[in-house]
Amino acid sequence: MKPNPLATAIKLAVTGAIAGSLVACGGGGSGSPSDDSASSGTSVGPVSGFGSVYVNGTRFNTNGSVNSDDGIERETQLEKGMILKVRGRWGDDGQGEADRLDYDDTLRGELQSANWNGPDLLDGEGRLIVAGQTILVDGQTVFKGATPAELNGVASGTYRARVSAWRLDDGTFRASFVGIKPVSEDFDDINEVEIEGLIRNLDSVAQTFRINGIDVDYQSAEFDDDLEPGDLADDLAVEVEGFIDSNGVLIAEEIDEEDELFDDDDDVEIAGAISGDYDDAGRQFSLNGITVQVTGGTEFDDGLRETDLGDGLLVKVEGGFRNGVLVAEEIEPRDGDAELDGVIESRNDDELVVSGVRVVLSGNTLIEDDDDGDNITMRTRDIESLRVGDFIEIEGRQRSSGGGYLEAIKIEREDGDDDGYEMEGRVTAVTDSSVTVLGLTLSVGGADLSGIRVGNQVEVDYFRNAGGGYVIDEIEEDD
Repeated sequence: MKPNPLATAIKLAVTGAIAGSLVACGGGGSGSPSDDSASSGTSVGPVSGFGSVYVNGTRFNTNGSVNSDDGIERETQLEKGMILKVRGRWGDDGQGEADRLDYDDTLRGELQSANWNGPDLLDGEGRLIVAGQTILVDGQTVFKGATPAELNGVASGTYRARVSAWRLDDGTFRASFVGIKPVSEDFDDINEVEIEGLIRNLDSVAQTFRINGIDVDYQSAEFDDDLEPGDLADDLAVEVEGFIDSNGVLIAEEIDEEDELFDDDDDVEIAGAISGDYDDAGRQFSLNGITVQVTGGTEFDDGLRETDLGDGLLVKVEGGFRNGVLVAEEIEPRDGDAELDGVIESRNDDELVVSGVRVVLSGNTLIEDDDDGDNITMRTRDIESLRVGDFIEIEGRQRSSGGGYLEAIKIEREDGDDDGYEMEGRVTAVTDSSVTVLGLTLSVGGADLSGIRVGNQVEVDYFRNAGGGYVIDEIEEDD
């Protein structure tokens, strides 16, 4: 973690920051949040697009520089999925202004094992072991350099990994980005291994401690920023860089105190999956290792209810960081409530028409390829990767504005039947001859509509007839 010669080096537990107002770099527009809707503070989340940079669904204009101790100096060196800390301001219109971006690897080291829980590598959860650390991966994890299929069951000593992840309360990590290189190739940083965690069993005389189950020898370590050897103490969160010797000991070359994700009294936003059960009595849950407090003033959007909060639910939270707790002002779901399988009929900017349904892409939309079941690649891609005529599967949220549409959370390109389409969604209109779902009005054809009512969640098989209309082949309530 040598100081960055082109940017002020600041060590941050999870990366990136933005605040204020700067000129956009190439690709960045001039849009900025309106004064009456702007929030100012810290936004932390995975990069989901560029031009300038998208985080948590907001397009932040930047000056192109990144503060990092891990060899990343420019926005162009970032990868989609890397967790970025952005300090600045953003509005409800999806535009933001960045003052500062910070990135920091969470973990680096040899990939010792990689295994998935089921045959579907993309949707099934799995785990990696990197430098002795347990890293959870799932359908939201972006891979670079090797596919999940190539990594599944890989032998230790084949690859090195750079991981951007959330550190969880139990000492494991949930990966947002996994970069893979052969062991013969280095990442940008000169140190082979980086581990974050809490100090345990500190011995200041022998100059050793343990971190996440790994023994650390810090006799020859340099200390960054304001941290001194005498400041080390059990339960202090630190980052350690160096190499692992033949005895499995991490020989520390640099140690830095791990900074908090947010400053106290900061206005913040963060998105991710809830970890663990919701504490009904305390009205709290854990999100990316952060305790979130629900209050009587918390606003739930898009049909989400407090009773829906639970393990694995994807949410975005905005609020104030107070005494180490994120007091939620607004919580909205990131999980999908609708699905669509169909063919792209047209594309315009960030919108598609898929088998008659208007589909809107956001900065958070993940686009996957599944052209070969033995070579699954998951990554965030630009809309330019989608082509008219592609058959795709979409998971998203049903929206009612503008006549109704599907907001895409995840898109997967598939080999499919252009003549037969499927959708799952909520019925918004019913007549004797038609049903409207996801903003598309479908003719009944020979389908049985008995029991179908407005508000029902339904599954629909349909097709496009010779006249260009969409006709129901089969419809049933979705239990």
